[in-house]
Amino acid sequence: MSLLLTAAQTVGPFVSIGFETTAVPDVAPAGIAGERVVITGRIFDGDGLPVTDAVLETWQANSFGKYAHPDDAQEKLLEDNFRGFGRVLADAQGGFRLATVKPGKVAGPDGHPGREQAPHITVVIFMRGLLKHLMTRIYFPDEAANAADPVLNLVPAARRGTLIAAKSPDGTLQWNVHLQGPQETVFFDY
Repeated sequence: MSLLLTAAQTVGPFVSIGFETTAVPDVAPAGIAGERVVITGRIFDGDGLPVTDAVLETWQANSFGKYAHPDDAQEKLLEDNFRGFGRVLADAQGGFRLATVKPGKVAGPDGHPGREQAPHITVVIFMRGLLKHLMTRIYFPDEAANAADPVLNLVPAARRGTLIAAKSPDGTLQWNVHLQGPQETVFFDY
């Protein structure tokens, strides 16, 4: 008997079976400090059709700019019941909803406190057909720190809007993901 290499597998087509019971649509439990935000959006494929079998995982700092991770050695407040992790599944129209708090500024990519990153949420997307997940970010509208964010400034100015949520009349933030096409969301290499 010999051991053969098997084909690479994606997360689909049965995303809901694997992730439905582990969804975390409310990132910040009651009592967590910070400005409450709800982010809604839809995921579209290259033809502009909704993607119904995607999972978005999010990771963020708390409102003080500290991650719930042992490698974050900043002397900032970390609330005991804030994990900073979210997981939402796309619905039948490709829609999703995430409730959280607006994160604070965090240290720059090189750890330098003088090059702080604007408040943002890191997003990882899994879906049928992807052998390697996609990584992107959500930035907040009308955030003065966006202008100096060292990561956002790596993105060509004409494409930065794909990373910045928009304010909706109902007070929620709207952020859509376009996997391909003229409005393609910026995805980062890792």
